[in-house]
Amino acid sequence: MSLYCGTFFRRKSFGCYRLLSTYVTKARYLFELKEDDEACRKAQQTGLFYLFHDLDPLLQESGHRYLVPRLSRAELEGLLGKFGQDSQRIEDSVLVGCSNEQEAWFALDLGLKSASSVRASLPKSEMEAELGGSFVKLRQALLQLNSVDSSLLFTAQALLRWHDGHQFCSKSGQPTQKNMAGSKRVCPSNNIIYYPQMAPVVITLVSDGARCLLARQSSFPRGLYSALAGFCDIGERVEEAVHREVAEEVGLEVENIQYSASQHWPFPNSSLMIACHATVKPGHTEIQVNLKELEAAAWFSLDEVATALRRKGSFAQQQREASPLLLPPKLAVAHHMIKEWVEKQSRSSLAA
Repeated sequence: MSLYCGTFFRRKSFGCYRLLSTYVTKARYLFELKEDDEACRKAQQTGLFYLFHDLDPLLQESGHRYLVPRLSRAELEGLLGKFGQDSQRIEDSVLVGCSNEQEAWFALDLGLKSASSVRASLPKSEMEAELGGSFVKLRQALLQLNSVDSSLLFTAQALLRWHDGHQFCSKSGQPTQKNMAGSKRVCPSNNIIYYPQMAPVVITLVSDGARCLLARQSSFPRGLYSALAGFCDIGERVEEAVHREVAEEVGLEVENIQYSASQHWPFPNSSLMIACHATVKPGHTEIQVNLKELEAAAWFSLDEVATALRRKGSFAQQQREASPLLLPPKLAVAHHMIKEWVEKQSRSSLAA
């Protein structure tokens, strides 16, 4: 039985039907596509497709930005035909969203090869020439995409990567099969169902009341500092993970943990970033850096952090200027947390 309700939700309220919001309508529609293979196959007929090659999205340069082209079903079939592939290849795609008008969006990787498929990887350079674009590393293109495109490509790449890495059942060793939407894989030999997963990561901005603690790893660009972050261990609550990560990395005990926000982050392998603020007790601020985890960590004043936030230009431009303190780019949840802390401290200063 389909759970998609169309325009109206059949629940009487004061003698009339309640009109569903656009969000609820979209959510119900996507749920139907994930649960009903035939409905999803039908949606592919009128849907739009984002193309990838070995997990790199197809992009087109426009000035200092990247545009993300989308192909119709007919355009995609024409492209596949030129490279000796039939429309069956389209069933390798995964559902990544839809418009308010219920136009479904899919992502298809033409470079990855399924273990259960006889279809070969298509030549990258020839496809780029045909499509008038380039398959670009997503991390490389990140700062030249708008927030809507980057979020959608994050989802698409994460799903495509998950399917590429879960082609066999961990119990039977047999090939698994994805459903039409790509929302799960099933082992035919034992009916075990595998669902795409994200690894939970706590990212914590620690404050002593007047300063915030920022740290860097050796892999960071020169001058870049960010909040402390680490994966949650199995069995841990978020609060326990925050306590442990801060203790492990900088040798401090924290209290007053407050949730701030969350963000899906696709690098290197699809994490759910859970952002929190925490404080240390006055007088208990001596940092002991764990050099196995970090290159450096330090306390920064409100003025230092606020000055870094006010710097003009893109993240890449700030890197070239060799700023004394470089903060994470605006699309990262760490930037949101740092800005949140600065605004709160500034309000406190004005109130005092």
